[in-house]
Amino acid sequence: MASERAKQLAAKQKAERKAAKLRKKNSDNPQDWSRTRQMVEVYKRTREVDPKLDLWVIGSGVLTAVVAATVAILTGAAWWAWVPLALVLGLLVSMLVLTNRAKKGAFSRYAGQPGSAEVALSMLNKKKYSYDLGVAATRQMDMVHRVVGPCGIVLVGEGQANGARQLLNQEARKHQQVAYGVPVTTLMIGDGDKQVKLSELQKHIEKMPKVMDAVKLNEVQSRLRALDAVRPKAPVPRGPLPSPKGVNRAMRGR
Repeated sequence: MASERAKQLAAKQKAERKAAKLRKKNSDNPQDWSRTRQMVEVYKRTREVDPKLDLWVIGSGVLTAVVAATVAILTGAAWWAWVPLALVLGLLVSMLVLTNRAKKGAFSRYAGQPGSAEVALSMLNKKKYSYDLGVAATRQMDMVHRVVGPCGIVLVGEGQANGARQLLNQEARKHQQVAYGVPVTTLMIGDGDKQVKLSELQKHIEKMPKVMDAVKLNEVQSRLRALDAVRPKAPVPRGPLPSPKGVNRAMRGR
């Protein structure tokens, strides 16, 4: 009996593993994809908005490998030592170029679209910063997002200049009521005067002065959860950009 139950359990576990593998294979969620599939998808998406991507990625890798091989030959290194090194360096540079072009391509693809702030906010250092999309929004798709980190509370507005700015000011007053001395900073995404470009948003936030430690940060987040609990969550279009962990870490410079 025990042996029969063990066989049934093993068969059940095998079927579950097979089902999970099949689900991930057909999943549209990038987190379920393999690293290779993630990188391929990032490459395809980037090439759609960057026609010169092939030239940049392949050219940079080949050039780096040639330079590395030339230096090795001139220094008298054995071929079995410099060939692998040249290939590895070439691949590394190609990946760095792909990461940089993918980041620029994402900003180019989604700039001006509702919810585009997610592209930049998702690149923040998640160990230090947290963000909430669409803490407030209007029918005209003016919206406000919130970032909490060592710099305090940062409210990011996007949409039509007048409507988004008015909504941003309203949210700033609400947050100041529960901030208790914690700075509440407002930013508007855009290319105009006193606005922050989408491509510069991540670095702009991370360069802001640090005013909170971890203990204060937890207190602020608790008060913000209480504020959010009394109002409905605004629907926000989610950016369709694939989010492979390795690429996003490279984008954030970590």
